Amino acid sequence: MAIQLNHTILAARDAHSSAEWYAELFGLEAPAHLAPFWQVTTANAVNLDFIDHDPAEHGEIEPRHLAFLIAEDDFDVIFGKVLDRGMDHYADPHKNLPGEINHHDGGRGVYFADPDGHWLEIITVPYGGW
Repeated sequence: MAIQLNHTILAARDAHSSAEWYAELFGLEAPAHLAPFWQVTTANAVNLDFIDHDPAEHGEIEPRHLAFLIAEDDFDVIFGKVLDRGMDHYADPHKNLPGEINHHDGGRGVYFADPDGHWLEIITVPYGGW
């Protein structure tokens, strides 16, 4: 059986702004509007579909965790943006190591939140090594 992740839906206070935030941070193509979604596509063709979420109507946004496997050079660029923006970041998912990155499996990784509270992780080596 060949199963591939095609897309995931992320709730956002402003779907368009969130999609633009991801596209800019990760150096992806500009978001496409596929009502009611704003969609950003990763290099391996997984779509991040952002949908407007009104907390007054639907309750608070339930944060999701998204991990992105990126190249070493891309880590420098993306993590540089995290630092330039003064974003809180951690070496671990439990926020025990603030202001640090990890070096699991000989790579680099870091956790940080997007503007809607979704927990993002960038790693340069998949868990368990190559």
